[in-house]
Amino acid sequence: MWFRNARVFRFTKPFDISAEELEEKLQADAFKPCGPQETSRQGWVPPLGKHGEQLVHSANGYHLIALRKEEKILPGPVVKEAVEEKAEAIEFEQGRKVRRKEKDEIKEQVMLEMLPQAFSKNRRCFAYLAPQDGVLVVDAGSAKQAEDLASTLRKSLGSLPVRPPAVEQAPAFTFTGWLNESVDLPGKVVLGSECELKDPSEDGGVVRCKGLDLKADEIRNHLDAGMQVTKLSLTWDDNVSFVLDEELGIRRLKFGETLQDQLDDVDVDDAVAKFDAAFTLMTLELSRLIPGLLEVLGGEDRSAIVEE
Repeated sequence: MWFRNARVFRFTKPFDISAEELEEKLQADAFKPCGPQETSRQGWVPPLGKHGEQLVHSANGYHLIALRKEEKILPGPVVKEAVEEKAEAIEFEQGRKVRRKEKDEIKEQVMLEMLPQAFSKNRRCFAYLAPQDGVLVVDAGSAKQAEDLASTLRKSLGSLPVRPPAVEQAPAFTFTGWLNESVDLPGKVVLGSECELKDPSEDGGVVRCKGLDLKADEIRNHLDAGMQVTKLSLTWDDNVSFVLDEELGIRRLKFGETLQDQLDDVDVDDAVAKFDAAFTLMTLELSRLIPGLLEVLGGEDRSAIVEE
């Protein structure tokens, strides 16, 4: 159970919930498969999959949840061909032209007819609530996917006072400073070999660099020309590597050998124990990484957070 991404939301006021209460709330929105005429449906599923029945898996006060989304897949070319066939039949039989509005109505009818035989695409999105750390962490590659999960969780709970964390200075300013050496690189941070540079002007371009020494002259030339670093690959404390963007989105998480070695000590024949151990190790590591990152990026702006 290793997250591949981490989109962080900060609780804006004190929030606590027990595993039992969270389980009860999520049960009301548990996943049910799409009906014959439905194009999509989502709901909460057991994080342990076939190895568990509970919708909440808790360890050390961290609550893991999983949202499943099912979408019916109707290939566009197949739908288009069926619509054209029906439109041509109407034109031949009635001797008139089928207009666009009528074609849209035919398309809706065709899709309803095809839905019961359509293939289903299923996707699970994991997240965990960490009330003691004041964060919700979502394993999502995009901000939209993370927001969708947070919105669904808010609906299930009735209230979810979260927002993305804010820092005192723009991350792009800090990233750029690390590369042009106008800002000291923290001791726990090691630069990777990937970055994204953007020209801040209205019609500015984008340069994506991979497999390069980020202190090389070719990178420095872009920075001297006014480009800013908006995405950067990093290694934190020799134990976690990832790509961090200017929205504080963490992608391509890779946990180091130390954590893997600890996980290898767990009985490999016990799937639940293995899952639980990985979840515990991951959450403990992220509980150190997240506040550490916010600190080296200029410190967290907590002006909108209600303290206890």
